[in-house]
Amino acid sequence: MEIRKNDKNWPKRLRDQKGMPDLLYVKGDLPKKEEKTAAIVGARMCSQYGRQQACRYARALAEAGVSIISGMARGVDSCAHGGALEVGGRTYAVLGCGLDICYPAGNRNLYERIPERGGLISEFPMGTKPLGRHFPMRNRIISALSDIVLVVEAKEKSGSLITADFALEQGKDVYALPGRVTDALSAGCNRLIAQGAGLALSPEMLLEALGITEKNRKSSGKNTKMGLATDNDLVYSCVDLQPKELNRILEESPLTAEQTMEILLKLQMEGKILEVFRNCYVKV
Repeated sequence: MEIRKNDKNWPKRLRDQKGMPDLLYVKGDLPKKEEKTAAIVGARMCSQYGRQQACRYARALAEAGVSIISGMARGVDSCAHGGALEVGGRTYAVLGCGLDICYPAGNRNLYERIPERGGLISEFPMGTKPLGRHFPMRNRIISALSDIVLVVEAKEKSGSLITADFALEQGKDVYALPGRVTDALSAGCNRLIAQGAGLALSPEMLLEALGITEKNRKSSGKNTKMGLATDNDLVYSCVDLQPKELNRILEESPLTAEQTMEILLKLQMEGKILEVFRNCYVKV
């Protein structure tokens, strides 16, 4: 559907900001005025630590009723959307192309599932290709739709920092996940913290910033107890919502190949993952 700036359904968060588009294309829903929202953004080529933390924060926030907003890119974005969906939460993806194009193509699973628990959003007409200049543009919408912005991993020059800059200009609180000073993927986050961004030491800190306490916390409505032990959880986080080959899982897993294979089999028996092709797994 198309929603114009003068439409009564136009998001209030966008109405309050300068430089917003006059028209949005939406598949699914837009965030409602009363929804608490958090953007989780970061590097496409993130580390396994970044993937785990993006999923961890998204799951915790979504469990508490916070809607997750990101850009459906590879890496941190995909993990943020996936984490929210895993616990039955709501999530919205702002695309840098027309809504009829799934980009990246490997995120077809997310592309199809997000409108069921949120929405796909774009300012670009159908058929618009995912050109490089579109992605910095969509970042201003990601931050405008969000109450707070969390940067999980980012290099010194990163699109995620553009989102953070937009958020600051829009009067939003920005948080960053700290990392080792020697890690290139943490350079952008550490710089944001040095410049005054909030230190994201736990999801509870972000919930507190959103005014959500244990007493007034709203559940996403789905039982989120995965019943996974620590090692199981580590292997589970290596499996994506789109098919991933075994050799890549073994590379990313901190456990031995034998341990990882054993846990993959256990996760299959528990119905948490599926072997869609030979030695190719996907989260259920």
